[in-house]
Amino acid sequence: MTSPRTDVPRTEAEATAAPRTLVIDPPAAETPAPPAAAPEVRDLNWSARTWLLLVVLCGALFLDGLDLSMVGVALPSIGSDLHMDASSLQWIVSGYILGYGSLLLLGGRASDLLGRRKVFLAAVAVFGAASVISAFLSNDFALIALRFVKGASAAFTVPAGLSIITTTYAQGPARNRALSFYTVCGASGFSLGLVAGGLLTEIGWRATFLVPGPVAIVLVLLGLRVIPHAPTARVRLHHFDLPGAVTSTLSLLILVFTVVRAPSQGWGSAQTLGLLALSVVLMAAFVAIERRHPRPLVRLGILRSSALVHANLSAAAMFGGYSAFQFIVTLYVQDSLGWSPLTMSMAFLPTGVLVVASATKMEAVLDRVNTTVLIFFGLLAFILAYVLFLRVEPTKSYADFMLPTMLLLGIGFALCFPSVNAQATNGVADHEQGLASGLLNTSLQVGGAIVLAIASAVLSGSGSAPVHHQLLPGMSTAISISAGVTLAALLMTAVRLVRHRAR
Repeated sequence: MTSPRTDVPRTEAEATAAPRTLVIDPPAAETPAPPAAAPEVRDLNWSARTWLLLVVLCGALFLDGLDLSMVGVALPSIGSDLHMDASSLQWIVSGYILGYGSLLLLGGRASDLLGRRKVFLAAVAVFGAASVISAFLSNDFALIALRFVKGASAAFTVPAGLSIITTTYAQGPARNRALSFYTVCGASGFSLGLVAGGLLTEIGWRATFLVPGPVAIVLVLLGLRVIPHAPTARVRLHHFDLPGAVTSTLSLLILVFTVVRAPSQGWGSAQTLGLLALSVVLMAAFVAIERRHPRPLVRLGILRSSALVHANLSAAAMFGGYSAFQFIVTLYVQDSLGWSPLTMSMAFLPTGVLVVASATKMEAVLDRVNTTVLIFFGLLAFILAYVLFLRVEPTKSYADFMLPTMLLLGIGFALCFPSVNAQATNGVADHEQGLASGLLNTSLQVGGAIVLAIASAVLSGSGSAPVHHQLLPGMSTAISISAGVTLAALLMTAVRLVRHRAR
């Protein structure tokens, strides 16, 4: 899931408790930006071309969420056909979200320097080509590599698409309407992808890989006609923080790989400890590079904002716990209970319905309620959902063991998702709104990759194969990890609320 909104109104409590603009360190020297094209849309009387532009931009975001959730439904079928166990299957998901999360900030930088139109169209085209090619592959390594490529493409598509909206639609009613549609498409893509994934997997799991390809190509062809041109500055290689992008990406890849392999290699083995140490060294190198680079991917001074740090940690725990939970439940209901992919996707539908239905309503709630309070109750809903699911038994009906969990997950997303986005960007200076939003998206994806890796390591570490009509080996422990990670974020949020009331 992505968090495209960067201009969500502050709550009344926050508006009086903090200065309107937060500037912690002076920004690093930047290459003078080219003159931006004047907003073309200033009222709500949109032409067909204006609507078509929004369809293209929203369609790309919708496709990103759709692809991730569709493939998740197909995982058991992929594992059965290609003989992949849980630890290998999780890379189908992790490869995508690592490519997305680790390169998102570089994608935003590239769209500013190379041109939003150029970056958007190129990234969507690569996404489409990778989709078509991956549909015909049977090698698991090649499949995972292309999933990483697709995630990296999305990392360039999302910031470029959002920038096109904010520079094409004038601030005020026109931009608010465009961003409202954009937000709904992001939420509904991930939610409806479950249903689409179930339908396509009934045909064959390769269809879930293939279908996004033609859609992406259509978006590129339409985009060539409707996305406006904008002047760009002359760009040199040193304008990009490539060392920062490389070190951070390698650090995360090695960390996830080590966690997945640790059960078979041993947590105390030389290989495990060595790779963990290498991951730490690379992340330390990333921090050192960001401190010295004239145009860093992340200006570290922004992390002095406690509100932003809390929002990022909460987002990582929220999406990490959910990603692991969905992975576990998908394998359980299909491999153990024998549900069809379509039945499984319909079982998750109540969560998606609540998310989509609340997408346009939460702005009014955010105007009246402190975001930290909303995050607290959202995280509490997630924990209750996981704890309720721990009662699961193969003989229980859907209404008993699964429906309450799905409803609570929908409530959790409805409260948490817009609230962490608002809290991460409230009070941040205009020139760093993109950085704050990018950090939040990165935290979402990285949290998902890490917690999913831990949960899959627990499942594969049991050493037992799934047995029909029985719980997966290690399943309760893996779900408890989702609950534990979310509980840690809940306690952190409670401390923040107590400190806020004390002040």
